[in-house]
Amino acid sequence: MTTLLLVEDNEMNRDAISRLLERRGFTVIIAVDGEEGVRICREQLPDLVLMDLGLPGMDGFEATRQIKADPATARIPVVALTARVLTSDQEAAFAAGCDDYDTKPADLARLVGKIRALLGPEEGR
Repeated sequence: MTTLLLVEDNEMNRDAISRLLERRGFTVIIAVDGEEGVRICREQLPDLVLMDLGLPGMDGFEATRQIKADPATARIPVVALTARVLTSDQEAAFAAGCDDYDTKPADLARLVGKIRALLGPEEGR
């Protein structure tokens, strides 16, 4: 089963996104801030990370940089999942190491398509 790490500080977003992804057959691990996201990523080694960018404390940009700088987690795809819609935010996300970018509110079909594209059809079921 494919394991996703959802790093999201907003409880309503966490609940909604995780429930929708679990209904699609994914296992979802939750982190509520950047520090916890980096720690859980190193401990659990998920197949993919969904990263909010506007997190308290360590933001999603820095958390992504740390995930991508660690040889143990560098190959794990990170998708920025954010309400930030400016081109400059998208460019900053890619510069931090994100492999893809999606906006909230999450369009489940589009998000699952991006997950599958990054993991391949066998992993991203």
